[in-house]
Amino acid sequence: MPPSAVHVPHPPYPTNVPARTTSEGNHHSEWICGCGRSLEWRKGFGILTGVPKVSRVTAVLEIAGLQKTYRSRKGTRKALDGFDMVVEAGQVHGFLGPNGSGKTTTLRTLLGLIKPNGGRMAILGKEVPRHLPETAGLVGAIVESPQFFGNFSAQDTLSLLADAGNVKRQRVTEVLELVGLRDRGKDRVKTYSLGMKQRLAVASALLKQPKLLILDEPANGLDPGGIREMRSLMRNLAESGMTVVLSSHILGEIQLICDEVTIISAGRRVAYGSVSSVLAGHGSGKTKVRLEPGVDMRAAVEMLRANGAQVTVEVDHFTVGNAGNPAQITRILAERQIYVSELTPVSADLESVFLELTGTAPVEGQNRQVDQTASVGGWGQ
Repeated sequence: MPPSAVHVPHPPYPTNVPARTTSEGNHHSEWICGCGRSLEWRKGFGILTGVPKVSRVTAVLEIAGLQKTYRSRKGTRKALDGFDMVVEAGQVHGFLGPNGSGKTTTLRTLLGLIKPNGGRMAILGKEVPRHLPETAGLVGAIVESPQFFGNFSAQDTLSLLADAGNVKRQRVTEVLELVGLRDRGKDRVKTYSLGMKQRLAVASALLKQPKLLILDEPANGLDPGGIREMRSLMRNLAESGMTVVLSSHILGEIQLICDEVTIISAGRRVAYGSVSSVLAGHGSGKTKVRLEPGVDMRAAVEMLRANGAQVTVEVDHFTVGNAGNPAQITRILAERQIYVSELTPVSADLESVFLELTGTAPVEGQNRQVDQTASVGGWGQ
């Protein structure tokens, strides 16, 4: 065994759940997100390299060194470049990344909808896609925009899925209640708003009472009240023992709800850990500056900008966004007999850390293109 490898034995997870898919006309709905295709794969998943040492008792999802390359007339593009991810049982795990970073490719590859070029994956201790027929019944997922028959009611739609998956009809009523569609369950889906369709998609993913729930932008189209309800639902599911992987661009919600996060950029993992540890490891780099009463704030701002500072002016203070050494602020201002009354580091939030790690922060006067990242420099280092 290589020195860097971690041996992880297989636990006794259920292995008798068949994979099923449903098709609705021209719209193919991966209800349990298993396409049933047999993909060639390496044997011996008992060895994982390059991922944190996590007990297989708690790891529900493991990805190591995942690779996916797309080829076209324009050349090749690496959608995934050795991506790693570990999700432990019973947590809400945020999966974050800018557009084109590889999030959806990762989820579709994990669920057997795309064939990878390399790497290894496991769900509930079982190598996938090789053992996807055994694990698919334990996974509920929404990936990208869900599609439903407009002339069917939500109750009809869920009943068909329940019958296909050998789920009791009673469960249809339960999930409609869970997602807040109880009173609209008999209405046709074509009368639903975007947010209501999203609720129906979540209900379909919950039908089987999965051990692993994967949701791609579940708050899409929801009003503020609906977003808060979805947040409560995710936390309740995790407390009941379900593991939730949540992909979203609403970073404020991720910060509130998630136990851990994985951030992907350009097909690679750039951050992983609890929300608090990720925030602690990446300060905002901003410093709040307040001057003594009666001091000309405009003169102080112009002086700092002349020295390369990125200054944002507020009503009664200003912030310096690239102060690697805050002491330089006081030194530069003191040379002109301008003295500060407050010099405070600004706490980072998940949005600012995300923009820093992925290099996607807006730059004044520039229009960032998809897949384009910016190099971030420092001031006063």
